Amino acid sequence: MLPDYSGANVRGIIPALLGPIDPPDWLNVRRHATARVVLVLDGLGWEQFETFQQHAPTLAALHRRSITTIAPSTTAAGLASISTGLPPAEHGLLGYRMAVGGEVLNVLSWRTAAGDARKAIEPARIQPFEPFLGERVPVVTNALFGGSGFTTAHLRGGPFTGWRTPSNLAVRVRSQLDTGQRFVYAYYDGIDKVAHEFGFGAYYNAELAAADAIVAQLIEMLPAGVDLVITADHGQVHVGKALIKLSGDVAALVAFGSGEGRFRWLHARPGAAGELLDACRQTYSDVAWVVDRQQVIDQRWFGPVISPPVAARLGDVAMVAHQPVSFIDPDEPGHDLACRHGSLTSAEMLVPLFTHST
Repeated sequence: MLPDYSGANVRGIIPALLGPIDPPDWLNVRRHATARVVLVLDGLGWEQFETFQQHAPTLAALHRRSITTIAPSTTAAGLASISTGLPPAEHGLLGYRMAVGGEVLNVLSWRTAAGDARKAIEPARIQPFEPFLGERVPVVTNALFGGSGFTTAHLRGGPFTGWRTPSNLAVRVRSQLDTGQRFVYAYYDGIDKVAHEFGFGAYYNAELAAADAIVAQLIEMLPAGVDLVITADHGQVHVGKALIKLSGDVAALVAFGSGEGRFRWLHARPGAAGELLDACRQTYSDVAWVVDRQQVIDQRWFGPVISPPVAARLGDVAMVAHQPVSFIDPDEPGHDLACRHGSLTSAEMLVPLFTHST
């Protein structure tokens, strides 16, 4: 499932709400609202919500539909597309771990093997576009993210308002509205964290209920005339221990890896790109779509236009899992994650769009 970048897609939400033209019908908001709030629930896929919606009665009662996220279906690329209104090919944050100038940058922690990379790899240079169409939108997110490289890359420009505990989120949003703000962006990361650590089950159900309570509190605290839009950056697939280590024949052709477990980029040793593609297709086509860099560009997986500097961040071969497996990169920590994302399956690509008007 490829992203519908020109239609009902997460990248279209902010431009539709802040831009000069009327919002499209798929967004289901009023043409004129006193204020608008966008809440992103990290990691809440459409299919998983439909399966577990009994634990989220507030969300289940809202108007909802599915829309597509971006490729790769992962937090770094997805959140940047939501805030900038651009596909990854344009904003340039192409995944969790990305090749930049011969190093691999962990986009979420903004670190390389050498450590903190905020000075060496300036966030505003890697992602040069102003979020929120250049408007100074207040951001309500986890206080721990203040000043991080990734926050600077995709949320810079507006006032940062950190919540310390989840119960603070709705209060922070209301306080911004009370100061006269007409647009507030909020973010909650709990669902994604719990799915990664525990998978689907009792812990996930409890977290979904907790997130639903945040939404209920937020709705209760919103003044009249506000449109609330809730979405997510990606869905989840339960992988567990189904981890694939590259075979010796394939590993011998690889200089290094980037991306994530379900959208693994392999960077070939000099002159070995073609041989690497053939070897990966022969070995892994039963569990993944195996494509080269040019196919990803030609089929516009990351967007219709990609500049040479951004294209240089891609690997030579992409292994994009269509089965519930993950490809191990020995240089990437965190191989014990239960749920994962990044690929092009409907479970990862479809996210909900909830709307409510007060």
